[in-house]
Amino acid sequence: MALASAAGRAGVAVLRLSGAGARDALLKIGVPSSLPEPRRAVLRDIVDFRSHEVIDHALVLFFPAPHSFTGEDVVELHLHGGRAILHATLDLLCALPCVRPAEPGEFSRRAFENGKMDLTEAEGIADLVDAETSAQRRQALRQMDGELGRLYFGWAERLTHNLAYIEAEIDFADEDVPQDLAAGRREDVAALSREIAEHLNDGHRGERIREGFTVALLGAPNAGKSSLLNALARREAAIVSPIAGTTRDIIEVQLDLGGYPVTLADTAGLRETVDAIESEGVRRALARAEQADLKILVFDGSIATPLDAATQALIDESSLLVINKSDVMPEAASPENHHTPLLVSAQTGEGLDLLTQRLVQEIEKRFVGAGQPALTRVRHRVALEESVEHLRRALAAPEVELCAEDLRLAIRALGHITGTVDVEDLLDIIFSSFCIGK
Repeated sequence: MALASAAGRAGVAVLRLSGAGARDALLKIGVPSSLPEPRRAVLRDIVDFRSHEVIDHALVLFFPAPHSFTGEDVVELHLHGGRAILHATLDLLCALPCVRPAEPGEFSRRAFENGKMDLTEAEGIADLVDAETSAQRRQALRQMDGELGRLYFGWAERLTHNLAYIEAEIDFADEDVPQDLAAGRREDVAALSREIAEHLNDGHRGERIREGFTVALLGAPNAGKSSLLNALARREAAIVSPIAGTTRDIIEVQLDLGGYPVTLADTAGLRETVDAIESEGVRRALARAEQADLKILVFDGSIATPLDAATQALIDESSLLVINKSDVMPEAASPENHHTPLLVSAQTGEGLDLLTQRLVQEIEKRFVGAGQPALTRVRHRVALEESVEHLRRALAAPEVELCAEDLRLAIRALGHITGTVDVEDLLDIIFSSFCIGK
């Protein structure tokens, strides 16, 4: 058993019990002492069987196995969310010999072990709970609904069929089995290898949405980077001063831009300096520029030649050019560059909405795809890379036995993602397809 709602004072708190003793626990503490109709909320008194004291009036739901989240008998107690009620109910349940506190993630683990979900769906649940933006929510919901798992199961099924044909040629050469099956499987294995490789070549978009995008503000001292950070964050996150070199270390804020999680970093002004601390700040700024998904290059619009050389040197395809202080920009200042700069004013707010729109557009262009679901974890990527390597070896194998072994390892690598590795599937396909042993 465990608290399934957030800790602390609340209107309603939900306690969940799962396992063979769930119904016995409910019969012991609920009055009247009877099991409610499955999946129908009923009102019960929660009574301490030791003192016969009523602890709370609760809504109770019963989900009999296997039709529950975990695949086991599940009981939910919807209690009033006061601390005294929760403590008394938890103490009461722990007094029962059939009940113990759940380990972290144990309900989801039991659901996986009982075949209610695969590992990618379990990870989707965790991501949905942790989601802070709409993009994270959408991605986690797709994964929790099994889209990623279905993609990997589909690949594994195709590979299993190919392997079954090859195994049939190896192991049942004396039976009534078509010859040279391995050669006929090569085209489909090659196609699968290309599909998985294309899936891997996604720019890490799933991981970016899950973990957040990094955007660095870079520019000369006094270009207004800190003011722009504060304006986008809508709070005083960075110190703003007319003194050049005020920002020396990296200041980060977490933003929700258009539903996407973004870490916006303010950096030290780019310039030559003999100050050791400021030099270190410039070094860190340039390092952050290399690591960032996107760069906002900020130029000072209050001077006649706003495009300083140090900032211009960072212009590339991951850059957005911004001329700040547009409210005081001289008319003569009309920079010429192949990147069209955005005119903004952190002081008045002019152009900030357009800058936000451009940032969202750049994120969507680089990292967001509407096609197949994106892999969201490093372990997915490692397993898929392993699978592709085995497929390449299978295609180049000089002997059919070696080809079969690499296909088997490729299937196993896919199974590590979903948590399912079942060699019995091979026998099912072999015997049903070729009527072996008839």
